[in-house]
Amino acid sequence: MDLFLQLTFAGLAIGSIYSCVALAVVMIYQATDHFNFAQGEMAMFSTYIAWTLVGLGAPVWLAFLLAVGLSFLAGVAIERVIVKPVENAPVLNQIIVFIGLLVIFNAVAGWIWEFTIKPFPSLFPADLGFKSTLIGPHHIGVIALTLGVLALVFAFFRFTRVGLAMRAAAANPDSARLVGVSVGWMLALGWGLAAAIGAVGGILVAPIVFLEPNMMAGVLLYGFAGALLGGVSSPGGAVLGGLVVGVLENWVGQYVPGGSELKLTFALILIVGVLVFKPAGLFGRVVVRRV
Repeated sequence: MDLFLQLTFAGLAIGSIYSCVALAVVMIYQATDHFNFAQGEMAMFSTYIAWTLVGLGAPVWLAFLLAVGLSFLAGVAIERVIVKPVENAPVLNQIIVFIGLLVIFNAVAGWIWEFTIKPFPSLFPADLGFKSTLIGPHHIGVIALTLGVLALVFAFFRFTRVGLAMRAAAANPDSARLVGVSVGWMLALGWGLAAAIGAVGGILVAPIVFLEPNMMAGVLLYGFAGALLGGVSSPGGAVLGGLVVGVLENWVGQYVPGGSELKLTFALILIVGVLVFKPAGLFGRVVVRRV
């Protein structure tokens, strides 16, 4: 029983990180109708910035906040400079841009910081004042911080004028323009917020998987699985989907024979299964278009 609880709590911790990535993916999807394949690499690059600041002597929490803030600005700049010029281009052109961003971020990170594995310090102390054999301090901190970030994002979109304007711009751009919403800038802010949330996920997962340019490849895959499971039209569903994927991943790794080698395969099977049997996800809405 203790092993089952350990796996579940650890799965919730890693699933919280998948939820951050899934939420960022869903935010970009709602704004552009496309998945941002570079989401993981953007988070990785932000994590390297935080690592560099820590190496220069900045406290880890200050490095975290600065990296998240810079990620927000970078997300806005990417939307304005790179994504906006191709927003009316054919779908294939837009997908190529996203894939190009993935390759560029990965290559530049390797060029600047090399492809060697680096340790990354945890944001949380090794001793939280109590000891538990079921869950470690870093996992507790990951769950708490992620839930706090997700609560802030929910409150922002639900109770602030800018958040409501961003939701309107993503849901119905034409109607939003009629009531005076600057749709272009709302989409840019959405990109910035998605980049910042992705950076949170990258910085939280780095102490677990270690820091290197390809560290977010698997995390992004699990984030996609969580987003599809919950529904790409439902931010809340994507968050729940990320948590479910994290727990299921740990259960598969422990209880399925050879499961440790099947974790990524499990994520791919989950993605294909959702697309085949329930494309809208568990909590997504089915869009019916008249043709």
